[in-house]
Amino acid sequence: MQNVQQPQKRKLSDEIIAEDEDYQRDPEHPRNLIPEICRLLYSQEAMTGSGGAISMRRNDKIYVAPSGVQKERLQPEDMFVINDDGDTLKLPLNGKICRMSQCTPLFLTIYRLRGSECVIHSHSKRAVLATIISSGNEFRISDLQMIKGIYKRTENRNYRFGEEVVIPIIENTPTDPELQENLVKAMENYPDTCCVLIRRHGLYIWGTTWQQAKLMYECYEYLFDIAIQLKQLGMN
Repeated sequence: MQNVQQPQKRKLSDEIIAEDEDYQRDPEHPRNLIPEICRLLYSQEAMTGSGGAISMRRNDKIYVAPSGVQKERLQPEDMFVINDDGDTLKLPLNGKICRMSQCTPLFLTIYRLRGSECVIHSHSKRAVLATIISSGNEFRISDLQMIKGIYKRTENRNYRFGEEVVIPIIENTPTDPELQENLVKAMENYPDTCCVLIRRHGLYIWGTTWQQAKLMYECYEYLFDIAIQLKQLGMN
């Protein structure tokens, strides 16, 4: 009787290479970009204490960072992969036991309403302070050059110097999924915005590409910082 050779158990590297694209050779694959940007934001004190998360869409797959982990130590294999309905397509490839980000329902809502390719959620101190110094439910700022880095969605262009950027502020809730109803209302009431602030919590920013989302995040942070310093100086 002929011996049947049993197939060898695939190594982790084989599973990685067998994925849609060989992300080991693609530095702009979401598995590589999400840890890279998380480390950058951690260095800026925006993702400390395991807070914050990033999600990116690539074709028909959505990549989501895990929850409750040290963001500066994320690896490409740590990502969850889901579809537009939130169904899990792939668990972390390294066998780690971790939870998908609690922000996932909000990521899916933003993808659905805006057709974005990247969403960043952070607990930035500047964003938190911006919500505290702002009266009412809006953050407003104008007459600064960095406004030109913010996308004005309804006119398919960036803001011009002299125009006013208005960002809605929603109230915080005990858990992230509970923010969804007010997030949707803010996005509907402010169709130009690519950012929603959460009072005493942080923000969500999205873009049509990861480059746009990252660039706008940096511009928003600059604008928040200027607003805070102007407040400290007693200036408008």
